Amino acid sequence: MAIADDLKKTLTDPTPLYFAAGTADLAVQQAKKVPGLIEQLRAEAPARIEAVKNTDPKVVQEKAREAAREAQEAVAAKVTEVFGAIDPKKLGETAQDLALRGVGVAAEYAVRAKETYDKVAEHGEQAVRAWRGEVSEEIVEIAVAVEPHAEPAAGSVSEPAAAEASAGEEKPVAKRTTARKSTAKKATVTAGDES
Repeated sequence: MAIADDLKKTLTDPTPLYFAAGTADLAVQQAKKVPGLIEQLRAEAPARIEAVKNTDPKVVQEKAREAAREAQEAVAAKVTEVFGAIDPKKLGETAQDLALRGVGVAAEYAVRAKETYDKVAEHGEQAVRAWRGEVSEEIVEIAVAVEPHAEPAAGSVSEPAAAEASAGEEKPVAKRTTARKSTAKKATVTAGDES
């Protein structure tokens, strides 16, 4: 039974879809920056090309040789230092310590990855709501919660009297529930059917 519940929860969880939508929305935001970068590169390209043309190849080769020689000396000194400091007794302790540190770092990265995943999924949910226009639906739902009887029925109190009566009473705004959302949608559907 637990497997079926887990499977149902996994298949009905919209978070991966929100993550994909958030990723797509962030990609679109980054893609909008590309034309400006291309323009900047286009403006800087002549100066960079001229700098490359004016560079003497012999100077570049000499700098590369010097850098390689320094790197080789540094590596040789480090290898000598490491091999000289190896103590067989401490080697096992050091390996165990490094393994434990590795597990801690991996756990930390897993937590950061989950936080990033949740942030992108939240961004995706907001993007999907904006794409669907659900923000305006929430405003309609709040209006329905504050003033549930917007259209007076035939033979009831006139609009100005109803407005004064509703202004006199304070109604608490209830928390959003799925039931209200479905009734709000039904109310808009039935209102659309009457016209």
